[in-house]
Amino acid sequence: MPQTSLSADQIINILQQSPDLVVELKSELADRMQQQGVQINPNDISDQTLYSQISSNSNLRTSITSVMRARGYISNDDLQSMGSSVPEEDSARLLPSTGSSLSRGDNVVEADSGTSERSSRVGENDNSTNADPFMRSDRSRQSVEENSRRHEKVNASTDSPKVLRRSAPYDLQSMRDLYTQVPNENTQLRRFGSDVFVNRSVSAAVNTPLDVPLGPDYIVGAGDALIINLWGGVTQSITRTVDRDGSIFLLDAGSIQIAGLSLGKAQDLIGSKLKQQFRNAQVSVTISRLRSVRVYVVGDVQQPGGYDISALATPLSALYAAGGPTSVGSLRTLLHYRAKQLVEKIDLYDFLLHGIRNGSAPFESGDTLLVPPAGKQVAIFGAIKRPAIYELKAEETTLASVVEDAGGFTAAASLNHIRIERIDAHSQRVTVTLSDHDTQSLESAGGVIDNFKVEDGDRIRIEPILPYSQQAIYLAGHVVRPGRLPYSDGMRLSDVLRSYQDMLPEPAAHGELVRLVPPDLHAETIDFNVPDVMIGNANIDLRPFDTIRIFGRYEIDAPKVTIRGEVLRPGTYPMSKGMTAAGLVRMAGGFKRDALLENADLTSYKVSNGNHLVEDLSTVKIGAAVAGADTQADVPLKPGDILAIHQITSWNDMGESISISGQVRFPGSYGFTDGEHLSSVLRRAGGLLSTAYPIGAVFTRVQVRELEQKSREELIRQIETNSAAARLSPSLAGSNAGGELQLIKAQQEQVLSDLKNHAPTGRMVIHINADIDSWANTPADIELRRGDKLMIPKRPGFVLVTGQVYNVTALTYAPDKTAGWYLSRAGGTNATANRKEIFIIRANGSVVGRHSGGWFDTDVLSTKLNPGDVVVVPQKILGGSLFWKTLLSSGQLAASVAVTAAVAAAAL
Repeated sequence: MPQTSLSADQIINILQQSPDLVVELKSELADRMQQQGVQINPNDISDQTLYSQISSNSNLRTSITSVMRARGYISNDDLQSMGSSVPEEDSARLLPSTGSSLSRGDNVVEADSGTSERSSRVGENDNSTNADPFMRSDRSRQSVEENSRRHEKVNASTDSPKVLRRSAPYDLQSMRDLYTQVPNENTQLRRFGSDVFVNRSVSAAVNTPLDVPLGPDYIVGAGDALIINLWGGVTQSITRTVDRDGSIFLLDAGSIQIAGLSLGKAQDLIGSKLKQQFRNAQVSVTISRLRSVRVYVVGDVQQPGGYDISALATPLSALYAAGGPTSVGSLRTLLHYRAKQLVEKIDLYDFLLHGIRNGSAPFESGDTLLVPPAGKQVAIFGAIKRPAIYELKAEETTLASVVEDAGGFTAAASLNHIRIERIDAHSQRVTVTLSDHDTQSLESAGGVIDNFKVEDGDRIRIEPILPYSQQAIYLAGHVVRPGRLPYSDGMRLSDVLRSYQDMLPEPAAHGELVRLVPPDLHAETIDFNVPDVMIGNANIDLRPFDTIRIFGRYEIDAPKVTIRGEVLRPGTYPMSKGMTAAGLVRMAGGFKRDALLENADLTSYKVSNGNHLVEDLSTVKIGAAVAGADTQADVPLKPGDILAIHQITSWNDMGESISISGQVRFPGSYGFTDGEHLSSVLRRAGGLLSTAYPIGAVFTRVQVRELEQKSREELIRQIETNSAAARLSPSLAGSNAGGELQLIKAQQEQVLSDLKNHAPTGRMVIHINADIDSWANTPADIELRRGDKLMIPKRPGFVLVTGQVYNVTALTYAPDKTAGWYLSRAGGTNATANRKEIFIIRANGSVVGRHSGGWFDTDVLSTKLNPGDVVVVPQKILGGSLFWKTLLSSGQLAASVAVTAAVAAAAL
């Protein structure tokens, strides 16, 4: 299966060969980092930073792989081949090693035909043609061949040069081009012609189909199948096979001896015999099936032995059937023997290089094909069309002959950088370069190559020319066509920046020309003004490797303005050229309905004396400026300006209402005007019913609820974080300390649970009665706010006793009875009660505690109660410091206050 992403090494290798893609990926990485809140410019990301992110971020590798596939840098087949794992044994079969130091770089001269190791393990002298250990399915063989072709290395001059990119100090394409090295290739070279014998099929070599016409010179022998066509006086087709005696038998003609005759003479002989029997007979003889001949393939071959092959088989077919030559077998000199007589010598390079099939002498049974050891071999690689290991004949001694066999130099070959690693036989290794000779011109280089003698074991490396253009300049940044441009003598900046059409919209006025100054090519920056270049006032002479960098107006230190307040899209906007206050309002979507159009505040900033900022506040008639009614009202903006659009007075007070429920004549929602009081709305609601209990009125306000919520959250936080203080108290020392800690923990959790389960109500204590006129326009007549709610309950008729008592209950109200009286009716306090901290929550929400009447009046139980009042007996706080006890007491009180509102709601 294809892998979803390339590995980090594979991606980096592609990026080092594609600098344009590096720039694109840096922009993508900058966008990714900006989404994470890190503001960074793509030009500030070094190559090393990009490579580090690729190595550590698998999601980034997946994204980059998708980009590379979309841009055509890789295909799905490339992904499959890069992601597939080939076992070592199969790898040796698919990509055979020559076993030669010429292919590996260790200069140990060995040779190998490149056939698979598996073929060498097949038993020798296997004369059977029925059992073929090399037979594979057509699909498997096709898959192997396609895989081999996919991994084939192609040296095309049109390909991008293969270079090793070093980290450049500046993010400039010119720097990236110059910081490249020609890699020292250690690729494994194959022996030329070895692929012919890989993935072969022996049956194809043995059972060669009769797909070529047989001429009259073909020698007929035992085993050939003949078709004798007879027409004229009679029409007949006769099939006969030449028997072991070399004859065929025909009715009425008898036995005819034809073995050893050519096909033409055999036809004449058969015709003469048949014409004696049939008047006006015409005869033609053709071969329907060729005979097999036994040929012995010996010498340095993978499977020496005897092979039954077609009579038309060539020496190449016989060698193919025998598995090809071994690591030392020759491809240039194959010897065809018949008995002791040499029939011919065959050079397979004639066929492999030129398509010439020599070896015209046909095989006869008993012939021998001898593969002697290979002759002189040299390896050639680099900027050459067919890098490989080549075998040379005795007369091929020059470098020119090796280059010719290898297909010639590529266009990117540097003829004055040819290096030969040579072995002085049985002595030492030396390195020879053709640059020691005069190769400054193409003609002289050709002469040196023609005369240079190669020796056995030479490794010839053809160096490429420089991988970059030395006559180029670079255009980068905010332009339409960035990249490499040709340089010519006398070229100036205006020759590159001809008009604003060469740039993207709104270029910045500031531009840079980064020059690599010889001889060490260090970088220097020259500033220029883009508008001046456009009118020809700032024309700079260019030099090779100059980088012209254009910035966008909003790219670096962009001028921005801010609009706040009552517009549709408040925020910060890039300040375009000539932007005014009215233009900024339109950019922000225009005014909201609540916008104050009379004027707006414009805050400007300027630097004074170059060392401090001065603020200037002015007023703009913004409504007139946007409408265009007053041309003098609009003002131009400066970078950093802040325009504030105000809201119409009391706009947020529109739709204010109070909800009144319970014992009033007309409950519901009532709108009110700014400054209206509670008494006015109660009159509009028809006043209180006779069943109303105004003392227990519950008045809630949103703002009060929010304050209570914040106070409660802080109280919960303090209880949760200070619980350790109780456990560490000295009073807990002793044998029962563990049990005490468990009780404290349980008490703490109970208080926290009560606080979290009873939300704050936002209740305000009010003092009203049924006679509205008696308290109207007094401090008790509170001013209303948006979201207020008033609930008037019925007279409850009971008093609630809760907390640490034996019977939590509601007792029927008895006039003039004290809290102690009601507490006794509830069974009194239990063992965990804190009698000193008993408190009363009045029906109106006020609290009566131990010190409510003063420090000297601490008897809460003597307080007379009213209907709806609640007596709360808190739990005794266990252990801990005074601070801890105060915290829990506050929690108990806050959780109990909500009870009164519930009591009032029950009385509706």
